[in-house]
Amino acid sequence: MKIGNKLLRDAMTRGVATVPMDDTVKRVAVMLAKQGLSAIAVISPDGEVVGVISDMDILNVMGKEGWENMTAESIMTTRIETVSPTSTINEAARIMREKHIHRLLILSEPGVGASQRPIGILSASDIVREAAKA
Repeated sequence: MKIGNKLLRDAMTRGVATVPMDDTVKRVAVMLAKQGLSAIAVISPDGEVVGVISDMDILNVMGKEGWENMTAESIMTTRIETVSPTSTINEAARIMREKHIHRLLILSEPGVGASQRPIGILSASDIVREAAKA
Protein backbone atom coordinates (compact mmCIF):
# COMPACT_ATOMS: atom_id res chain seq x y z
CA MET A 1 0.00 0.00 0.00
CA LYS A 2 1.24 3.45 -0.86
CA ILE A 3 1.88 5.69 2.11
CA GLY A 4 -0.64 8.30 0.93
CA ASN A 5 -3.45 5.74 0.86
CA LYS A 6 -2.84 4.57 4.41
CA LEU A 7 -5.81 5.22 6.68
CA LEU A 8 -5.45 7.65 9.55
CA ARG A 9 -6.66 5.06 12.05
CA ASP A 10 -3.40 3.22 11.27
CA ALA A 11 -1.17 6.28 11.60
CA MET A 12 -2.79 8.52 14.24
CA THR A 13 -1.68 8.93 17.81
CA ARG A 14 -4.47 7.25 19.76
CA GLY A 15 -6.07 9.04 22.63
CA VAL A 16 -6.29 12.77 22.92
CA ALA A 17 -5.27 14.74 25.97
CA THR A 18 -8.15 16.99 26.96
CA VAL A 19 -8.90 19.74 29.43
CA PRO A 20 -12.25 21.22 30.48
CA MET A 21 -13.17 24.69 29.26
CA ASP A 22 -12.87 26.18 32.74
CA ASP A 23 -9.38 24.83 33.45
CA THR A 24 -6.72 27.49 34.06
CA VAL A 25 -4.02 28.30 31.55
CA LYS A 26 -1.41 27.49 34.22
CA ARG A 27 -2.82 23.96 34.62
CA VAL A 28 -2.95 23.53 30.85
CA ALA A 29 0.72 24.60 30.61
CA VAL A 30 1.69 22.12 33.34
CA MET A 31 -0.19 19.34 31.55
CA LEU A 32 1.47 20.10 28.20
CA ALA A 33 4.89 20.15 29.82
CA LYS A 34 4.42 16.94 31.84
CA GLN A 35 3.07 15.00 28.88
CA GLY A 36 5.50 16.45 26.33
CA LEU A 37 2.68 17.76 24.13
CA SER A 38 2.47 20.80 21.89
CA ALA A 39 -1.34 21.00 21.92
CA ILE A 40 -4.37 19.82 23.85
CA ALA A 41 -8.08 19.59 23.07
CA VAL A 42 -10.57 21.63 25.09
CA ILE A 43 -13.86 19.89 25.80
CA SER A 44 -17.31 21.01 26.85
CA PRO A 45 -19.06 19.46 29.86
CA ASP A 46 -20.66 16.87 27.55
CA GLY A 47 -17.27 15.78 26.15
CA GLU A 48 -17.40 17.43 22.74
CA VAL A 49 -14.30 19.18 21.46
CA VAL A 50 -14.84 22.94 21.38
CA GLY A 51 -11.29 24.15 20.86
CA VAL A 52 -7.58 23.47 20.90
CA ILE A 53 -4.79 25.13 22.86
CA SER A 54 -1.27 24.98 21.49
CA ASP A 55 1.96 25.91 23.18
CA MET A 56 1.94 29.06 21.03
CA ASP A 57 -1.48 30.07 22.41
CA ILE A 58 0.02 29.94 25.89
CA LEU A 59 3.11 31.89 24.83
CA ASN A 60 0.83 34.58 23.39
CA VAL A 61 -0.80 35.27 26.78
CA MET A 62 2.23 34.83 29.04
CA GLY A 63 3.19 38.10 30.65
CA LYS A 64 -0.34 39.47 30.57
CA GLU A 65 -1.82 40.36 33.94
CA GLY A 66 -3.28 37.23 35.55
CA TRP A 67 -2.49 34.95 32.60
CA GLU A 68 -2.10 31.92 34.87
CA ASN A 69 -5.74 32.14 35.95
CA MET A 70 -7.24 32.77 32.51
CA THR A 71 -9.51 29.94 31.43
CA ALA A 72 -8.77 27.48 28.67
CA GLU A 73 -11.92 28.74 26.93
CA SER A 74 -10.58 32.30 26.85
CA ILE A 75 -7.41 31.42 24.89
CA MET A 76 -8.40 28.36 22.86
CA THR A 77 -8.56 28.32 19.10
CA THR A 78 -12.11 27.50 18.11
CA ARG A 79 -11.42 26.82 14.45
CA ILE A 80 -10.81 23.10 14.70
CA GLU A 81 -10.02 20.91 11.74
CA THR A 82 -11.25 17.36 12.14
CA VAL A 83 -11.09 14.23 10.03
CA SER A 84 -12.42 10.71 10.12
CA PRO A 85 -10.24 7.72 11.04
CA THR A 86 -11.02 6.36 7.57
CA SER A 87 -9.52 9.40 5.82
CA THR A 88 -6.15 8.86 4.16
CA ILE A 89 -2.76 10.38 4.84
CA ASN A 90 -2.98 12.15 1.45
CA GLU A 91 -6.26 13.78 2.49
CA ALA A 92 -4.83 14.84 5.85
CA ALA A 93 -1.67 16.25 4.26
CA ARG A 94 -3.74 18.24 1.75
CA ILE A 95 -5.88 19.75 4.52
CA MET A 96 -2.79 20.69 6.55
CA ARG A 97 -1.15 22.33 3.53
CA GLU A 98 -4.25 24.24 2.45
CA LYS A 99 -5.16 25.43 5.95
CA HIS A 100 -1.55 26.02 7.09
CA ILE A 101 -2.02 23.92 10.21
CA HIS A 102 0.15 21.33 11.96
CA ARG A 103 -2.40 18.92 13.44
CA LEU A 104 -5.83 17.43 12.89
CA LEU A 105 -8.19 15.97 15.45
CA ILE A 106 -9.64 12.61 14.54
CA LEU A 107 -13.21 12.11 15.67
CA SER A 108 -15.13 8.89 16.07
CA GLU A 109 -17.50 8.24 13.24
CA PRO A 110 -21.26 8.72 13.56
CA GLY A 111 -22.95 5.56 14.74
CA VAL A 112 -19.79 4.16 16.35
CA GLY A 113 -20.04 4.39 20.14
CA ALA A 114 -20.01 7.97 21.34
CA SER A 115 -19.85 9.63 17.94
CA GLN A 116 -17.99 12.83 17.20
CA ARG A 117 -15.68 12.44 20.20
CA PRO A 118 -11.90 12.82 19.89
CA ILE A 119 -10.21 9.44 19.45
CA GLY A 120 -6.85 10.51 18.06
CA ILE A 121 -4.69 13.26 16.70
CA LEU A 122 -2.49 13.43 13.63
CA SER A 123 0.38 15.88 13.43
CA ALA A 124 2.58 16.85 10.51
CA SER A 125 5.36 14.99 12.33
CA ASP A 126 3.26 11.81 12.28
CA ILE A 127 2.96 12.07 8.50
CA VAL A 128 6.70 12.60 8.12
CA ARG A 129 7.35 9.56 10.32
CA GLU A 130 5.05 7.44 8.14
CA ALA A 131 6.83 8.68 5.01
CA ALA A 132 10.18 7.70 6.51
CA LYS A 133 8.92 4.15 7.13
CA ALA A 134 7.74 3.70 3.53
